[in-house]
Amino acid sequence: MNVYFIPGLGADKRVFRHIQLPDGYKVQYINWLSPEPAETLTHYAQRLAAQIPEDAPWCLVGLSFGGMLATEISKFRHPEKTILIASIQSAHELPFYFRWAAPLRLHKIIPIGLFKQASLAKRLFTTETKEDKELLRKIIQESDPAFLRWAMGAILNWKPAPPAGKLYHIHGTGDRLLPIRFTNPTHFIKGAGHLMVMNRAAEINQALAAILVDKK
Repeated sequence: MNVYFIPGLGADKRVFRHIQLPDGYKVQYINWLSPEPAETLTHYAQRLAAQIPEDAPWCLVGLSFGGMLATEISKFRHPEKTILIASIQSAHELPFYFRWAAPLRLHKIIPIGLFKQASLAKRLFTTETKEDKELLRKIIQESDPAFLRWAMGAILNWKPAPPAGKLYHIHGTGDRLLPIRFTNPTHFIKGAGHLMVMNRAAEINQALAAILVDKK
């Protein structure tokens, strides 16, 4: 069965380099599209879903921002299983300080270059391997500023709505970007942070395997 992966904001399929699925499951990647003017998260998810064939069963995995899109896709395409990693299930789970930013339109004001610089600086103090840190720096530097600005606005203006069907949600208890206290995960990775897909990949792979082979 094909399992489609959606990366996080400012990232691409390279962040899933350590992901391994059990026998019988094949990793496929969803590629970003250029957003349309004033496009909503829901509408973007509908366009993104066109990359997924409808002629066979499939599963969906979304990382961070990709998990938000996976939630929206699951409402109208109904994958066999939808799995979120370091993400949220609805706009209700956004930390309150993010929601405060929406009326102030801070995503229109904050320089994207500053956002990138902060992300690059953070790599100095994280636990990824030297090779993974270099990859993350490259991904951040190559990320499209226009896409980042659009995505931040789309997240802040995401309309609250309950997810459709059951979602599986893997979250790190040490996630500082999307703190676990605002979420309702089904699976926990103790002490893991937001980029656990890279520095705690073995545990993520175990969780993914348990979810995918579960017949419930």
